[in-house]
Amino acid sequence: MWVLGLISCAALSFINTFFSYRTAPLIITQITIQIASLPIGIFMAYALPTTKFNIPGLGNCSLNPGPFNMKEHVFISMFANAGSAFGNGPAYAINIVSIVKAFDKRKISFITSLLLVITTQVLGYGWAGFMRKYVVESSQMWWPASMPQVSLFRALHEKDHDKQWMSKGKFFMIACIASFVWALVPGYLFPTLTTLSVLCWAFPKSVTAHQIGSGLNGLGIGSFTFDWTTVASYLYSPLISPFFATANVAIGYALIVYVTFPIYSSHMLTSQGHRYNVSAIGNDKFEIDALQYAQQGRINLSTFFAVSYGIGFTAVAATLSHVLLFHGKKIWGRFRTSRKEKEDIHTRLMKEYKDIPDWWFYLLLGVTFIQMPWWALIFACAIDMIFTLPISIITATTNQTPGLNIITEYFMGLIRPGMPIANVCFKTNGYISMTQAISFLQDFKLGHYMKIPPRSMFLVQLIGTIIAGVINTGTAWYMLNSIPNICQDDLLPANSPWTCPTDRFFFDASVIWGLAGPKRIFGVDGNYIALNWFFLGGALAPCLVYIMHKIFKKQTWIALINIPVILQATAMMPPASSINYTSWILIGVIFNYFVFRYRKNWWQRYNYVLSAALDAGVAIMSVFIYFALSSTTLNWWGTGGEYCDLATCATAKGVVAKGCPVF
Repeated sequence: MWVLGLISCAALSFINTFFSYRTAPLIITQITIQIASLPIGIFMAYALPTTKFNIPGLGNCSLNPGPFNMKEHVFISMFANAGSAFGNGPAYAINIVSIVKAFDKRKISFITSLLLVITTQVLGYGWAGFMRKYVVESSQMWWPASMPQVSLFRALHEKDHDKQWMSKGKFFMIACIASFVWALVPGYLFPTLTTLSVLCWAFPKSVTAHQIGSGLNGLGIGSFTFDWTTVASYLYSPLISPFFATANVAIGYALIVYVTFPIYSSHMLTSQGHRYNVSAIGNDKFEIDALQYAQQGRINLSTFFAVSYGIGFTAVAATLSHVLLFHGKKIWGRFRTSRKEKEDIHTRLMKEYKDIPDWWFYLLLGVTFIQMPWWALIFACAIDMIFTLPISIITATTNQTPGLNIITEYFMGLIRPGMPIANVCFKTNGYISMTQAISFLQDFKLGHYMKIPPRSMFLVQLIGTIIAGVINTGTAWYMLNSIPNICQDDLLPANSPWTCPTDRFFFDASVIWGLAGPKRIFGVDGNYIALNWFFLGGALAPCLVYIMHKIFKKQTWIALINIPVILQATAMMPPASSINYTSWILIGVIFNYFVFRYRKNWWQRYNYVLSAALDAGVAIMSVFIYFALSSTTLNWWGTGGEYCDLATCATAKGVVAKGCPVF
C-alpha cells in the first residue's frame, strides 16, 4: 500500500499539473490507478521475499506482508485520488500561482506558493471531520458516487458464487475492454461520432435547423453521441445519478436552455455589442484604472450569461433554504441524539476500529490559519462551515454539488474592489476548501462501506494531499520558469501547446469579480443590479415546494423536487454544451428508470460495475491516445466535426459573416 500508494500519488500529481498548461489538458483520475495497481499488487505479493527481520520497536517485519487484499487496494486508490485533487487535476491554488507569475508578471516565492497550495487543500478537512456523523454515519446519506467504487472493488476481489449470472469481475473485464477498444473510434479514428445531428443533415442550408439541431452550438434537439466521454465529462456518469436527480437536472436544463434563453455568449461586451477590451482597464499594478473604465463604458453581458449569474445567486440561497426545510429536523434530531440513535450495520461494524479524536481536526484547522489576513480567512471559513453541511447532504443524496465560487467572488469583490489577486485567494479558501471537505467526506463514506480504519483513512488522505501539494507546486514552478512566454497566446510560437486554458479562465474570472468588481456589474454602477433579487427568489422557491408537499402529502413525488439541483442544472454551460446534457439525461433515464424498473435484478448486479468499466476503459484509452497518437492526425469526412456550421450564424437583419447567409 505504501509503495504503490505513494508512487501513484506522486505520478498523478506530476502528470496532471504538467499537462494542465497544455491547450488540450489531460487529467488522469484515480480509476486508472485502481485498475493498474491490481496486477502490480498481485505480482508484488508473489515476487517479494518473505524473509523476516527484526526492527527495534516494530518487532519482526517482512518486505512481503502477504496476499494483496481489498483494503490495501482501497488505500492505494485514496492516495491516487489525493494526487489528482479528487479527480480535478492539480490543486486549485496552482491557478493563483500561474496568474501571478504568467499573467500579472509579479514575484511570488516558492515557499509562499507551497503554503498557499497545501493550506487551501487541507483547510476543509478540519471541519469535515465534525460533520461525519451527519453525512457519513447516517444511512440516509448514501453518496451515489461511491457506489461504482464499491462495486468495482468487490468485483475485483470477491468470489462470486451465483452460478446463474456472469460474475461481476468477468462482466467488468468484458465491459472495460469493450469501452477501451471503442473509445479509439470517436476519440481518434472517427471524431464526428462525438456529435451527430439529424436536423443538420436533413436541412444542410438552414440556419434555424442548425441552431436547433447542433449539439455543440445550438439546442441539441435530435443530436446524439457515440462517445462516453461526451456523456460523462461534465456531470460524471449518468448511471450513478438516481432517477429523481436526473429528472431534476432535465427540468432545469429544459427550463433554462429551451424556455428561457437558448442562444448564449460568455463574452464581456460593450454597449454596442463589440468585445470588451479588458486589458485596457487595468494599470501596471493590476488594479482598476477608473479613467480607462469610464472611457470604455460599462461592461455588458449576454442575456444568458447575465441570467446564469443570477441563477448562481438563486442556487446559493436555495441550498440553505431547501436543506433547512427538508432536512433540518433530521439534522437537529441527530445532533440531539447522536449517541442514542440506532446505528446501521456499516456504523456498527466500523465501531471495531478506533475513531479519530477531535483534536486531530482542531490541530489541522489551527495549522492552516497562517496564509491570509485573519479577518479574510475567518470570513472564508465561516462561509465554508455554513455551506459544507447542506451541500454535502445534496451531494450525498443526488450526486450534484452546488458550488460557492460565485458567492465567494461576489463577497470579496464588494469588500476589496479592484484587487483581483485578493479576490481569487479568498475564492480559493471559500470555495475549494468546501469542495475538499466534501471530497474528504465522500472518501470517508467509501471507507465506511469498505470497513477501512478511520485513522488510517485520515492519515492517507492528509499525507497524500501534502505530497500532492508539494509536487503540484514544484512542477508548476518548473513550468512557469522554464517555458518562455508560457500562457501568453500573443507571444507564443504558432501551434505552441502551452496556452494554459484553465489558468486563462481563472484569470478572466479575476478580472470580472476582482478588477472590475461586482459593484460595477451587479451594483449601482452596473447594468444588472436587478439580479440581486435572485437571492430572495432562491430562498423562497423551496418554501413553495415544501408547502405543496405538506398540502398534498399523498403526492410523494413533490418531495423529490430539488430546487438547488434544478437551478444548478446548467452550471457547467459553458464549457458544456447541449449534447453533453441531452445524452447524459437520455442514458440516465434509460438505466435508472426503465432498466431499474423492468430489469431490476440486472440493474442491482451490474449497473455500477458497468459505470466503472466504461469510465476505466475510456480513461486508459485517453492516456494512450494522448501519448501515442496526439502527434498524428487523420483527415477525412469522419474527422470534419459536427457539420452544423451554420449554427453560429447571426439572424439579425443585414448582418454579414463569412460562410453565412444574409437575412
